[in-house]
Amino acid sequence: MQGVAEVARRPIALVTAGVLFLEAPGIVAINAVMARFVEAQSMSLDGLDPDAMVTGTWVLGIVSGLLLALCATVALITGIRDRRPGRAGRALLIGCAVVHGLLGAVTIGLIGWGAFAFMTVVLGLIVLTLVAYGKGTEAPEADAPQGAPAPA
Repeated sequence: MQGVAEVARRPIALVTAGVLFLEAPGIVAINAVMARFVEAQSMSLDGLDPDAMVTGTWVLGIVSGLLLALCATVALITGIRDRRPGRAGRALLIGCAVVHGLLGAVTIGLIGWGAFAFMTVVLGLIVLTLVAYGKGTEAPEADAPQGAPAPA
């Protein structure tokens, strides 16, 4: 008989992937708005060239969006295959969870409780995906003989 965690883990991973896929273009859009403000006001930080600030903001937004899309792809593949991600995939999801936790703490003061709630929900989804597909949740291999233990 399957436990609740085994039944719910696939939808959790798929919802996590969906949320991260929606967040990826959002973070690019936020950085695009910030780049426009920096460009319009010719802002600089400690004498840096404003054009370098604009370029850096764009690069940060695009790289962050690509990394979120990569994390979403890992969660999507995990949900489709119903198998835990490999070592690199788990490391990527753990890094994504840490960043969401840190940004969630920062958003309380800068943006407000709504943004904190969103970041916390995303953090929770990522952690749930990692925990649901934790060690020992591997499905037995199809070519393993009957009665033989599944590989660890």
